[in-house]
Amino acid sequence: MAGVAGRPGRRERQQPGPDPARHGRLGVRTATATWLVTVFAWAMAVGTPLMAGLLRRRGLGSTLRLSAALIVAGAAVVAVAPWLPLAMAGRAAQAVGGAGLVTAAMSLAGSVRRMGVITAGFGVLGAVGPLLGSAIAGPASWRVSLAVGAVALLALPAVMRRADLSAPEQTTPFDGRGAALLVLTATALVLIPRYPLPAVVASLLTASLLALHIRSHPTGFVPAALLRTRAFALSALLACTFATSYFTLLFTIPQLLRDRTDWSTSTIGTGQLVALLTGSVLSMVLAAASARLSRPRVLTILLTVGALAPLTAVLTPWAPLLLLVATLAVFTTSAGQATLAVYATQSTTPTQRPTAIGLFNLCYQLGGAFGPAIAALITLGG
Repeated sequence: MAGVAGRPGRRERQQPGPDPARHGRLGVRTATATWLVTVFAWAMAVGTPLMAGLLRRRGLGSTLRLSAALIVAGAAVVAVAPWLPLAMAGRAAQAVGGAGLVTAAMSLAGSVRRMGVITAGFGVLGAVGPLLGSAIAGPASWRVSLAVGAVALLALPAVMRRADLSAPEQTTPFDGRGAALLVLTATALVLIPRYPLPAVVASLLTASLLALHIRSHPTGFVPAALLRTRAFALSALLACTFATSYFTLLFTIPQLLRDRTDWSTSTIGTGQLVALLTGSVLSMVLAAASARLSRPRVLTILLTVGALAPLTAVLTPWAPLLLLVATLAVFTTSAGQATLAVYATQSTTPTQRPTAIGLFNLCYQLGGAFGPAIAALITLGG
């Protein structure tokens, strides 16, 4: 369910696929049309904790119904939008709906093995997404390719028949100010790649206000007890680090291969596709085996492989090894997301579990915003 609709942000940030500016007759330049990607990434980031808050307060049923409605409405808007701003609104609705499905799926997973299946699915779809989008957009339209995520809704009836859809008992009033400050902070962070200096200043300001709010409202939208939990804080930090490294390498490796080899664009794309698929499958293997491994051993594997990826990219004298770097990077981020998400939520109370999932996934999404910016600096600096 979440694999198709929940993490299109990864394939959105990959190699260029269908071009709305060219195929959709929106009357804008390609550079302007990239705002569809930025808006999607932003909505995915801010929608993740918001949908987690809905799950915590209203239960699984309300979350799934709202997510489905947003995905359907967003797809309908994108299908007919004659102007870019309207198409951006549709993409934002799809992203928030996808964030809700991701949060719901991860809350239902319960084990590292099931979580591994989900995150490996993200990796597989992230690898084939650009090719799938281009293949659909060719004979049909880029609008159709952006609506593929709606296929995930076919799984909803089965989920809603088997899952507990009841709403939990309310214990605290909704912290609207805390939610708004978190959204503003995430918004500023996501905009750093486009507007570095203003976004950094804004993120520091909003983060400071959020910290003051958390201190005065410790049981609000962002629980202070959760942030003080060592396992959660470490897991979220590692998830952001792994995601940042992955997305940096994802954008850097094709350029390095073009510079260091005489490979064609199709050869580079095929090689990276195979590398990403291999890493995604291997991440599922580690997630399945992690139940038999101690937590320190799993963390050692993730940290070692995670460090090897960028070091190999920097030090290797043999360009084809860069494809191995892609395998190591996607393995680390996919396996890390599966295992670290479970570690992060196991250390919390049942009532805080949806919030922990939402904030953990937000940290991952922020890595997806930082990575391309770092890759651009590396490419320009080279």
